[in-house]
Amino acid sequence: MVPGAEMKNWRPFLESLRPRQWTKNLLLFAGLIFAKKVGDLDCLARAVAGAAVFCLSSGVIYVLNDVVDRELDRLHPDKRNRPIASGRLPVRAGVSLGFQLLVGCLVAASFFGMPFLASVAFFFFWNWLYTRWLKKVPILDVTGIGMSFVIRAVAGVMVLLPGCPKVGISVWLLLCTFFLSLYLGFCKRRDEFMKVETADGKSRPVLRGYTEPMLDSLIGISLGLTMVMYSLYTVWPHTVAEFGTRNLVYTVPLVLLGLGRYQYLVYKEKMGGKPHEILLSDFILQVVVIFWACAAVWVIGI
Repeated sequence: MVPGAEMKNWRPFLESLRPRQWTKNLLLFAGLIFAKKVGDLDCLARAVAGAAVFCLSSGVIYVLNDVVDRELDRLHPDKRNRPIASGRLPVRAGVSLGFQLLVGCLVAASFFGMPFLASVAFFFFWNWLYTRWLKKVPILDVTGIGMSFVIRAVAGVMVLLPGCPKVGISVWLLLCTFFLSLYLGFCKRRDEFMKVETADGKSRPVLRGYTEPMLDSLIGISLGLTMVMYSLYTVWPHTVAEFGTRNLVYTVPLVLLGLGRYQYLVYKEKMGGKPHEILLSDFILQVVVIFWACAAVWVIGI
């Protein structure tokens, strides 16, 4: 038996952690890659452990969201099947197991130094703020998601610092992360807006603050800013000096191709509701990402 919950609650609890969304935490490897520390086994082990901690921490946040939004989720055609909304996982058991996992994540994070522990703790605080307030306000809801990804990127550096000195992350990459997450977030909101009946705003009240033209505009703006930030990063003097080459700029077309493919899937294939599923299911996008990764690694000289 598991303290605070019956064994039968474990399976729906694990489902509530949404393990298929692990791709969001690949950002924790950004610091490792761009600091050219992939070959350092100690740094690699720390990055893998940090990503694992954030996968579990993200799961805690999903459980919290499902508890808070259970009544609204029951009105959604897909979310009504989630364990808490459907009743397969009792609220009390979800809260109990979620709290235990939260404590476990903080304890695990403490083994990698105070900077990483602070990152995980702030991640929990920020997402609590998002769940209780930010997600209810148009624009701020997607901005809150964007900041969660920035926290992940910073944490990817913090987990390396104690054992891998002189590791850092460019402010341009943080800006790229932020605007890319805004792009993905607004694409998701557009998908929800187009698919869900929002006349009474019951399924997700924040959607009443959006219109289709507004979302299209925000998607275009965030896409453009993502491309501008990444392009500037590749030619910035510090980047050129760090890698000893200007050739990173030649990866820009691959980034544009990937984002263009994603937008095609959102607008034509109606797949924007589950961003994590797109990368795992679309072969063309996978090929583009692999080509970009290989090109970046070759240019950087990892």
